[in-house]
Amino acid sequence: MFRYLLFLIGLIFLVWTAATSLTQVQSHERAVIRRFGRILDDKPQQGLYIGLPWGIDRVDLAPVGRVRTVDVGVQDKEEKNEDTTPRGQMVTGDHNLVDVQAKINFRVREADLDKYVLNQDQVDAFVARAAESLLAEWIAARRVDDILRHGKTLLPTFLHARLQERIRDYDLGIEIETASITRLDPPDEVKGAFDGLAKSQTSIGTKINRAKQDAATRRSEAKAEEYKILSLAKSYARVEEINAAADADSFLQRLEQYREGMRTNPDYINALWLDNVTRLFMRMRENGRIDLLDHYLNNGGLSITQFPLQPRKKKAPE
Repeated sequence: MFRYLLFLIGLIFLVWTAATSLTQVQSHERAVIRRFGRILDDKPQQGLYIGLPWGIDRVDLAPVGRVRTVDVGVQDKEEKNEDTTPRGQMVTGDHNLVDVQAKINFRVREADLDKYVLNQDQVDAFVARAAESLLAEWIAARRVDDILRHGKTLLPTFLHARLQERIRDYDLGIEIETASITRLDPPDEVKGAFDGLAKSQTSIGTKINRAKQDAATRRSEAKAEEYKILSLAKSYARVEEINAAADADSFLQRLEQYREGMRTNPDYINALWLDNVTRLFMRMRENGRIDLLDHYLNNGGLSITQFPLQPRKKKAPE
């Protein structure tokens, strides 16, 4: 019986020794060995690590190949207490309230495994508090309208740039990968009023854009009409210029004919004038516009002021 008891004690001792000396390191991990509290330079990678048993070697696994996430701000499942300010509810620069929730993704730096292992129990808390302080600073410096309108776009860049600087003095051995804003809303009690205001602002923006589009359309129509008028004016001026040039050429040709006629016949102009006047008088007589004065002579001579005017003859219908 005593032999079996010794065998059982020996077996337990061997199992305990194996359990305290063997550590499995995954592909995304690095092992940090502390021997009697002193960190060793050797950082075992993936595989089975065999160290000194019975707590002589303390093995801490650091997830260098995975991104860790810390949630900051409002927690959806958290119960609200009317007597206290909910976590993640912050005051804006114009004394309004907004609920903000952020996610911070960070990675352990392989070169700083020692620092991470020494602070790994407090890393998440340090990152969360630093992020909350930066969120409060950014929100307190702006009006609620600007925060709700541009916060989800501007805040992630601000957090990513400033958070690494804020936690540098803590020597946590981590690198901030990304920061995102998952929620940025007014409190539930006034969310309806803010939604109505947002709809009104959107409606105003839509009307402004529509007015700008109408103005642009009218400007285009006015420019098209202006181009049309200018084109017609240029066409009309060109036609008038061509007609004037044709009239000038015709006049010059006739003038040359008159000059040529004068060189061959000195009385050419007088004859031409008499011919045209005769034709004019004939047409006027046919239309009843003139008559011979012989019909109005009497013993007392001719009285121009007394003889009756002849009525204008009407043309017979053709």
